[in-house]
Amino acid sequence: MSMEAVQTKSASFEVEDVEYLRHGDNPLFIRCYRPHGAGPFPMMIEIHGGVWTENDRTRGKVHHEAFASNGIAVASLDFRQGPAGYPNSLTDINYAIRWVKANAALFKSRPDLVGISGTSSGGHLAMLAAMRPGDPRYAAIPLPAGSPAVDASVHCVAMFWPVINPLGRHHNAKRLNNDPNPPTWPPRTMKLSMAYWINEENMSEGNPLLAIQRGEKVVMPPALWIQTRDDLIHDYRDPDSGFDGSEAQRFVALYRKAGGKIDLEYYDAPLHFTSDRPELPQSIAAMERAVAFTHENIRP
Repeated sequence: MSMEAVQTKSASFEVEDVEYLRHGDNPLFIRCYRPHGAGPFPMMIEIHGGVWTENDRTRGKVHHEAFASNGIAVASLDFRQGPAGYPNSLTDINYAIRWVKANAALFKSRPDLVGISGTSSGGHLAMLAAMRPGDPRYAAIPLPAGSPAVDASVHCVAMFWPVINPLGRHHNAKRLNNDPNPPTWPPRTMKLSMAYWINEENMSEGNPLLAIQRGEKVVMPPALWIQTRDDLIHDYRDPDSGFDGSEAQRFVALYRKAGGKIDLEYYDAPLHFTSDRPELPQSIAAMERAVAFTHENIRP
């Protein structure tokens, strides 16, 4: 275990970067947020967004600090992305969950107090990791010899505008791009998505919504979905689905029908509101809801 130079202290928590995994000469770091006090604290593993290709553990700092300021330890991850492709991101995330559990004392937490959270593509990865903790592809990297026997299961999942159906979003971007007056985002999103997924078969296989629809035996922890209205990037109606509602509503219906517990909460706010406009009343309310959800589902 190696430490990075980043060390920060606030009135409520301290921050430190720790290397958790290395691929060749490329280290992967976790940014640790430890609340002040003795603990043990609930812990959220944070998965950043960025169309599966961009950003790192520093993205989502506002979320991390909101959790840490309210007695929730945070482990914000670096992981392989972009050309490294699917399922390597999930392999790193699965390993990170187990590593964090094995080193829970570093976070003033315990291995039985772990949840996961993510935004946009990170919300997709968070849910997929939670649903398939024992997938042999995702769990392919063993912990170091002598580590405690821990798995990659989590107690809850908090998602902020997740790309819950990568294939559906790709098709939606194609449709919008063919409109007479298309929005600006589809070409870039399609390009970055395909760079990661390579093909539509992978988009279908690594797909939380379609996994449930296919009847896969998946784990379904309590979940929270925070979503802005009028967000055609993340919450649109798929005309090919036969479902009379948005993709968020479709996933919630499938999750509940399969026996899972999930809450979907809409906010009248700008895109990426909690990350980019944390001062808004809607952002404050949404983060308070995510904090309360975490404490409700992870009790020391």
